[in-house]
Amino acid sequence: MSKKEIKKIITDFSKKNIVFRKIVRKTLYIKRKLKYLKYYYKYKVDDKMIFFEAYDGRNYACSPKAIYEYMINDKKFKDYKFVWAFKHPNKYKFDGNTIVVKSNSKKCFKYLASSKYWIVNSLIDVSIKKKKNQIYLQCWHGTPLKKLRYDIEVKGSVLNTIEEIRKRNDLDAIKFDYFISPSKFCTEKFTSAFNLKKLGKENIIIEKGYPRNDYLFNYKKGDINRIKKDLKLPKNKKIILYAPTFRDNQHTSGVGYTYNLGIDFDKMQKELSKEYVILFRTHYFVSNSFDFSKYENFIYDVSRYDDINELYIISDLLITDYSSVFFDFANLRRPMLFYMYDLDDYKNNLRDFYFDLNILPGPIVKQEDDLIKEIKNVYRYGKIYDKKYKKFNEKFNYLDDGKSSKRVVEVIFDEKENKHNSSGF
Repeated sequence: MSKKEIKKIITDFSKKNIVFRKIVRKTLYIKRKLKYLKYYYKYKVDDKMIFFEAYDGRNYACSPKAIYEYMINDKKFKDYKFVWAFKHPNKYKFDGNTIVVKSNSKKCFKYLASSKYWIVNSLIDVSIKKKKNQIYLQCWHGTPLKKLRYDIEVKGSVLNTIEEIRKRNDLDAIKFDYFISPSKFCTEKFTSAFNLKKLGKENIIIEKGYPRNDYLFNYKKGDINRIKKDLKLPKNKKIILYAPTFRDNQHTSGVGYTYNLGIDFDKMQKELSKEYVILFRTHYFVSNSFDFSKYENFIYDVSRYDDINELYIISDLLITDYSSVFFDFANLRRPMLFYMYDLDDYKNNLRDFYFDLNILPGPIVKQEDDLIKEIKNVYRYGKIYDKKYKKFNEKFNYLDDGKSSKRVVEVIFDEKENKHNSSGF
């Protein structure tokens, strides 16, 4: 029996038996922690080394990318060493003082133990022990619509109880030294969701805008032409970016989170292909693949495209559901549609939301036929950036201006700021 088959059996049983799941996780936690400790004690911290990772090593993207690219162009950091961790490191090459390692490898552990700063947008494994003189910047990866962590009250996850989610959260959050927030709204929700006040971390928030969105203000026309050419997109058609999120109850043991298409692409091709192409982008948790060969030159699967910002700037229209992508896309002031075919189930059984959906800057659509109608009518409503859209940006994106990376770096690397007590565990 292969390791994959054994893992599938264990995961299947873990879904049904909470006690067994807790034992397995505790065993793995201890095993990984002991494995890391030899690196923890062997390597001293280098005050001029910075460790970066995005989406658990899946991408070169988001706020870690924005901060890194700001720093390599700032003379103050010319003597620093930068380390990027990726699941597939051979895909990436950097010039200068940048080292590339494989995520969760021996080299990765070496540089985690050696780096003064950790800059990530997802979560470092809870078994990784942080030293007191290391600084952990949690960038996170979006403004939340759906509830997170301590704020989740419905019991729709197939892999975690509410108790398990909260316990895991505290193991993560106790290590944070800084946490990026793009707005007052996010500061409030992140503080609550990550239990920061109870952990004595309510003052770690950096409310300076999202570095990840700097690109949306600073890109050039040449970037649009380059990206379209790389993706081999037609020049005479409008581009729809369809970016749904994952569902907590759609998980296949041995595979991971999966996504069941709630849309008839045959019908969409028939109705829209003369005028549009679709860029299909799944959440980074989603592991299953899709065969779009029958939709050649109409649907382009861009789920593995590194940086979604590059997809935003070439897209004329965004269609999403409960994903945070629409908050970022709103900076471009382009039309959006919210295709929520499972709205009642998602709200009542999976996550619920942080605010009333009536404030969304675009129509909510539940039926597929209505979605096609809305796409055809989206440019016939008149002014896209109306009062509702403007009010939305004033609430969620008012700090985004193309200079957030600079402001965040100034906070992290200010000598006075860095004289606080960093937390290990």
